[in-house]
Amino acid sequence: MNRSSALRSALVAASVACALPGTAMAQSSVTLSGLLDISAGQSKAAGSSNKVWGVDNGQMTTSWFGASGSEDLGGGLSALFTLQSFMRADTGASGRFGADTFWARNAFVGLASNSLGKVTIGRNTTPFFVTTLSFNPFGDSFGYSPSIRHYFTSGTLTGDSGWSDSVLYTSPKLGGATLQLFMAAGEAGSNGRNHGVNLRWGAGAFDSAFSWQDVKKDGATPVADTKSWQAAASYDFGVARLFGQFGNVANKTSGNEYDIAGLGASVPVGNGKILAQWGQIKPETGAKRKTFSAGYDYFLSKRTDLYAVAMNDKIDGQSNGSAFSVGIRHRY
Repeated sequence: MNRSSALRSALVAASVACALPGTAMAQSSVTLSGLLDISAGQSKAAGSSNKVWGVDNGQMTTSWFGASGSEDLGGGLSALFTLQSFMRADTGASGRFGADTFWARNAFVGLASNSLGKVTIGRNTTPFFVTTLSFNPFGDSFGYSPSIRHYFTSGTLTGDSGWSDSVLYTSPKLGGATLQLFMAAGEAGSNGRNHGVNLRWGAGAFDSAFSWQDVKKDGATPVADTKSWQAAASYDFGVARLFGQFGNVANKTSGNEYDIAGLGASVPVGNGKILAQWGQIKPETGAKRKTFSAGYDYFLSKRTDLYAVAMNDKIDGQSNGSAFSVGIRHRY
């Protein structure tokens, strides 16, 4: 081979070597995303006489940030990952509260197939939580959604909104239906495993879901054993979207049971929506709790909205609780 041919061969080899990493990068993607929600308002807990003014984080949606990505492996198969952390934007602290691990929202890796579905392993948001937020007009609002408050902050359901050491399978959509199977390993220091099943079906303006879960552990800390189920549905009439939820939480540790119901509506008005929901906890033993929230959510853009909301919270035998907030959310 003469000098000219050798030079041409070297240039071709270098071009191929440079092209290969670019091809690999074109088949992969990583996305940085998050949400900030900060508001100002006043709250008074049911049974209390103290009214507290404050600047609050996450009244409509808990603030978070994170990264997610995927790689096309060919043949309809892809690898994926997600790392997401809660934060308190009013103080700059991490987590929803002091006990949170850093990546408490989601921390998983998995495989997805067009024909077989998706499997993710690590810390996964529970399908029960997703059903609860999907079928009420206030979404995942720990501050103002009666559904979220009654299941996740009122001492009924246990196991948190995410399970550590978990495996989540999500089927492909078949005839409008999606099945999810969920399990959290017991591991050392726990008193058992968690299991869950979720079935979601929708057609046109109608959407519905049924979720069931059995909780015996949360990470390495034993919790009260609970078995819970929830049936939920919504219908979009165009002029309004109506929501309905009904479920039961059986606390096998205390022996008490709770029926939890919710009815809500979302009505488009201008560039925003009027939101309203009523919810009730009816325990087998103990006082009933009724919560009503209403507000208006105005969108400045697809990523930024302003909201004004208020809530009345009544526990039998106690003075009414109340709250109102005016805030802003930004998604990035």
